[in-house]
Amino acid sequence: METINANKTLKGGEFLIKETLAESIFIPEEWNEEQRMIAQSCTDFLAAEVWPNLDRIDAQEEGLMQSLLSKAADLGLLGLNVPEKYDGFEKDFVTSMLVLEKLGAGHSFAVAFAAHTGIGLMPILYYGNEDQKNKYVAKLANGQWKASYCLTEPGAGSDANSGKTKATLSADGKHYLLNGQKMWITNAGFADIFIVFAKIDNDDNLSAFIVEKTFGGITLNPEEHKLGIKGSSTRQVFFTDCPVPVENLLSERQFGFKIAVNILNLGRIKLAAAALGASKETASKSVQYANERQQFGRAISKYGAIKYKLAEQAIRIFACESALYRATQNIEDAIKEFEATGKTHEQAILKGVEQFAPEAAILKVFGSEVLDYVVDEGVQIYGGMGYSADAPMERAYRDARINRIFEGTNEINRMLIVDMLLKRAMKNELNLMEPAMKVQQELMSIPDFGDEDESLFAAEKKYLRNFKKAILMVAGYAAQKLMMDLGKEQEVLMNIADMVIDLYVGESTLLRVEKMIGLKGEAACEKQVAMMRVFINDAADRSNKNGKEALMSFAEGDELQMMLMGIKRFTKTNVFNNKNARRTIAEGLIEAGKYCY
Repeated sequence: METINANKTLKGGEFLIKETLAESIFIPEEWNEEQRMIAQSCTDFLAAEVWPNLDRIDAQEEGLMQSLLSKAADLGLLGLNVPEKYDGFEKDFVTSMLVLEKLGAGHSFAVAFAAHTGIGLMPILYYGNEDQKNKYVAKLANGQWKASYCLTEPGAGSDANSGKTKATLSADGKHYLLNGQKMWITNAGFADIFIVFAKIDNDDNLSAFIVEKTFGGITLNPEEHKLGIKGSSTRQVFFTDCPVPVENLLSERQFGFKIAVNILNLGRIKLAAAALGASKETASKSVQYANERQQFGRAISKYGAIKYKLAEQAIRIFACESALYRATQNIEDAIKEFEATGKTHEQAILKGVEQFAPEAAILKVFGSEVLDYVVDEGVQIYGGMGYSADAPMERAYRDARINRIFEGTNEINRMLIVDMLLKRAMKNELNLMEPAMKVQQELMSIPDFGDEDESLFAAEKKYLRNFKKAILMVAGYAAQKLMMDLGKEQEVLMNIADMVIDLYVGESTLLRVEKMIGLKGEAACEKQVAMMRVFINDAADRSNKNGKEALMSFAEGDELQMMLMGIKRFTKTNVFNNKNARRTIAEGLIEAGKYCY
């Protein structure tokens, strides 16, 4: 496989067919002093303004969430990515992700913040004309106005383009009259601005509009009663002949679906960052409680069953963080490349995120499921107290669940991962065919046992190369065998997606550890090495299962047997003591009294 050097930017999806050098990726150990200070200011803000007031937030105390957003604006957090000419701070994409990670521990506040700064503000910044930006962006960046995003309808969730909300040009040609219903609208109860998607007349595709609350014709249902994120305002929004000036059409007619897709790509990777922050905070509370809670005369952190849980929380968090900032820096590099070709900064951001849409979907799925695992085990570590509303895990558990639904369900995102990769291959944007053919040839040959490579992590690198072969084999054979029916075989697509996720996250974790060792030395990275090895060894077992399930659902006879032998070969690993590795990881957590990696 081709190796990407430190001076060449990887394109989205190329991780599947190319090898990356550790020095070419960004790792969190490389944050600069300014970024660390910004991160600390976010943590300080949560400690002072959010965590002491969680019950008040969940009770939706009148004006409280708006006040918190305004205070965040005073720190510059609402306009972090906004150009200076619109009252923003114009920080890079990587820094914005760090802020989202830190604020992700803020429960319902994190949801309101992300909705305002992401899907609320970004459509105007990225797709608005200069007049629209001048009118709205500064007010949103400085917190004067709050934003909301109206896409979902009762009959249009994952299939967003089937929405029924209509826009009709008024008789004088000066306004579009909006009529329709939107649901699950975050920040709806206090939003001043709504980004609304509707079809003009009988158009096939959505258009997007900037709608001010003061335009009239807008009514709201009462707040939804939800399982979690109770402090987040969530309402249905009704538009009845709502008059929207024609100049408030966002971008071009019928371009709304494209806007929605690109904003969702951005939202997916941002959600992963927020989930990471929430996971770290939950893991720290788990460690603290395990150290404090005494049973049978000892802290429960001294027992192997609890050590397993603490270590597995840490492994998944560390792996998620490794993949998140690898992809984030890839996007940042792509943004700079697109700017160099003459695109505006806003256009370059959209193109950069679009380039890495498969990775964004991977991170959305993995990040949300890491958080779900961490909060679930957090409840278990707390035992009976975990189920009590007087302890922190009950809220964390409920609030986490929405993330597997936000920004496209995880099922939709899994299918998107495979769909995007295959479509790029068909457009010759991603050369999957040649490597897939080589894998087929390799299946017919005798395995190459060769000389043992004694370089650092040679075994793990070989595992990852083989994981890529396993994916190319299964996906290639599925596409060949099922052809146009592959899209209907959702179980197969999800099997392949899970193999892709494990590959990307596992490779990212190895690259991070390898780069860390270059910075700090191997002795200082013992526990990170253990986390990487546990993750990759477990990924091999998962990939074996997913590969077999996929193949056995559509292949048969000698072809099936050959493919199953291939899966066995490509997911084989050497003997490794996961238990001892996890205990080593847990000891570091227990000694630190918090998540420390």
